[in-house]
Amino acid sequence: MEIFIPESHLNVLQTALQQVDAGHIGNYDSCLSYSYVTGCWRPLKGSSPYLGSCDEVSREQELKVEVTCMRERVKETLAAVKKIHPYEEPVINVIPLYMTGMDGIS
Repeated sequence: MEIFIPESHLNVLQTALQQVDAGHIGNYDSCLSYSYVTGCWRPLKGSSPYLGSCDEVSREQELKVEVTCMRERVKETLAAVKKIHPYEEPVINVIPLYMTGMDGIS
């Protein structure tokens, strides 16, 4: 899963992910990666943006957080992320993976 979020919300996101067991890999939990990216958007009429102004293109630094979750917990994980996410329209990409880590490869 890829989640784009302001840096100010990383800790609350990590807590929400822990509560639904996202990022659990083998004998480790709370596993995620993040990198800084620049997001661009233009709020349209009727929107209520967390950042930016209507009809103006915004460019802001944010984080792209990558985390694994079990297929059967995707909906629960999405709900947990949306509950704490400050954006009116959060960008959350669910990307199915064939394999994670190196389990089963010899």
